[in-house]
Amino acid sequence: MSFRQPEFIKDWLNIYREKGLLHLLKTKGWSVVIALFLFYLIRDTILYVFIPYIAFSNIRSCV
Repeated sequence: MSFRQPEFIKDWLNIYREKGLLHLLKTKGWSVVIALFLFYLIRDTILYVFIPYIAFSNIRSCV
């Protein structure tokens, strides 16, 4: 299955595969760290805040 990826992600993956994580961080710098932080922040907010809130509000409306 083929997923669409932005060009900058393809570039980051190629650098990571060829030379490793340390080289990726040296070449791209803080942008990689910030991108990973934002990805996990958004993912965890959806998983641990929004989904339980929606479930709780639906259960509470039944009572």
